[in-house]
Amino acid sequence: MELSPRLFTLLLMLLEWTRPGLPSPLRPICDLRVLKHFIEEARDAQAAMLTCKEGCGLPEPVTVPQTKVDFSVWERKNALEQAHEVQSGLWLLNQAIGSLRASVTNTALHSHIDNSLINIFRIGKVLRSLNIQECTPPAGEVSRGEETWRVSSASELLQVHVNFLRGKLQLLLSNAPVCH
Repeated sequence: MELSPRLFTLLLMLLEWTRPGLPSPLRPICDLRVLKHFIEEARDAQAAMLTCKEGCGLPEPVTVPQTKVDFSVWERKNALEQAHEVQSGLWLLNQAIGSLRASVTNTALHSHIDNSLINIFRIGKVLRSLNIQECTPPAGEVSRGEETWRVSSASELLQVHVNFLRGKLQLLLSNAPVCH
């Protein structure tokens, strides 16, 4: 089948005219109710872990971000430093909760742990919608100046998760420049 140049040109014009638009960029997600949903699910996971009697421990201590916020220090940091601290904390939480998922044998907890991991991924999408770039610390290293500590129980880990979302992440999201 041979197409004439005119027919070919007409087809190209028609395809150009009917083609779907370019994908739109992510719209900023500034509604803190989204974060409240993530916090509630983290609390649910923590509550479920507290009721667990067997097969719900960590095989070894894991490194987690410090959740305590010194507001005078936080406010002196620029937006990039704050974002980097939150992203590093989320990376640590993802690693620690992933380790917990691998060690938990109580199947009733798997959905809660999976939700926590999925929500960390979703939080990353929320941050990208706010033009906050994802950062992954180099292997074996957390960002310079990032305060961490180690927890040895699953309930401690999930408490850190809740506190981190309620603290540093909420501060970052509530002050995101694109939301003002």
